[in-house]
Amino acid sequence: MDKKKSNRFINFITNPKYLMVLATIGIFLAIYIFGAVVYGNKGFTKLRTFAMLFVDNAYIGISAVGMTMVLITGGIDLSVAAVASLTGMFIAYGTTILNIHPFVCMAFAIVVAIALGLAMGAMVTYLKIPPFVATLTGMFLARGVCSLISRDSISIDNDLIDKLAGWKIYFMKLNDAGEWVKIKPVAYINLNVVMFIVMILIGTYILQKTRFGRNVYAVGGNEQSARLMGLPVDRTKMMVYGFNGLCSALAGIAYSLYVKSGWNLALQGGELDVISAAVIGGVLLSGGVGYMVGTFFGVLLKAVIPALITFNGTLSSWWGKIITGALVLLFVALQQIVMTSSGRKKKGPKKKET
Repeated sequence: MDKKKSNRFINFITNPKYLMVLATIGIFLAIYIFGAVVYGNKGFTKLRTFAMLFVDNAYIGISAVGMTMVLITGGIDLSVAAVASLTGMFIAYGTTILNIHPFVCMAFAIVVAIALGLAMGAMVTYLKIPPFVATLTGMFLARGVCSLISRDSISIDNDLIDKLAGWKIYFMKLNDAGEWVKIKPVAYINLNVVMFIVMILIGTYILQKTRFGRNVYAVGGNEQSARLMGLPVDRTKMMVYGFNGLCSALAGIAYSLYVKSGWNLALQGGELDVISAAVIGGVLLSGGVGYMVGTFFGVLLKAVIPALITFNGTLSSWWGKIITGALVLLFVALQQIVMTSSGRKKKGPKKKET
């Protein structure tokens, strides 16, 4: 019995589908433990520090949920940061300049983002335009509209936005008198973190528990085979890009609550942060493989590196970009090694000629 369990465990950790996710979790734990050992006396292990990893990167994680699905289908979306920035401009200009209710601005931004996502999905699906080109067009369009709205940063001056941005759940503990008090230093999660966790759960449910999720994996694994099986390939790809548009808009809302402003040049290069978080999380660039839990830890892994640099105090912040680039290169190389090895195992040993 023990031998069977041991074999199952070995098969699990060596399965190409799970190996990348386990590698991400392992590297995150290794880096976090390193930070705890080296900078534990400076507060690295405090609950506040860990909570801020989520608070400061929630908008990236929300967008990465949609990007994960796009990458699993074998596509890519370069417009996510521009759409998030456009969402912020809609909210800032609408609430501050036009005095429109924030929820109306958010709803309008979500509709526009989903429509743009569906349009790019149609270009990829029906016009056979490469995803890189189609979504690059969407990126330029969103950035252009941002600049038409305003080239200056617009501060969001709205009571409801202030309340949403200031909404927090504090971590509490019991004191000696039996009363609940805030942990010191104060640690909390905000609305953005809740949105991030909820989107991860929704994304996990969609991919693992629904027919649509199975179709997503099938399309990414082998689109031609999926068509021959009678699966709705075109509709699946359209819905994936539409869902990614929704995630981009939600990321834009989260970023607006984070900075409480809108700017046409906000989040420049943010699409690379989102893509790298998914890739580091074990999503295969060629499609067919990826899990939301991997993306979750990919976001945390990207977040913990700048935190270590901050606690070091002597390194330039650009080291964060360098290390992230190295991690992406490492995971892409690891993906190729794993998939090549998996392909050889499936083929089996060559038969000797007699």
